Amino acid sequence: MSREFSLRSDFEPAGDQPEAICELLEGIHAGEAFQTLLGVTGSGKTFTMAHVIAEFGRPALVLAPNKTLAAQLYAEMREFFPDNAVEYFVSYYDYYQPEAYVPASDTYIEKDASINEHIDQMRL
Repeated sequence: MSREFSLRSDFEPAGDQPEAICELLEGIHAGEAFQTLLGVTGSGKTFTMAHVIAEFGRPALVLAPNKTLAAQLYAEMREFFPDNAVEYFVSYYDYYQPEAYVPASDTYIEKDASINEHIDQMRL
């Protein structure tokens, strides 16, 4: 079941991007569970992934290692897919330590958290 993704950009894939798009799509069709797209900052990894998403025609979950990059990816994907749903979620915790028990030392560690008030306000 494929959906239509309308990728909008003034640019076409260039350099290594067409080959990367092709190889990533081949990996998806071959059932590869994990693939890695490597590139230096500014090399067009997000643009490449937008093309993979559009050509494969399936929704994608994009994960980022920090909130700054998550916001950047969200903004770029919204520009690439203005007619499609692009959602954004980040945790409002700056720090979160779940409760834990260490049997070897019979130590209980209480849950501890720090909520980012600015992000919490944006969730309302």
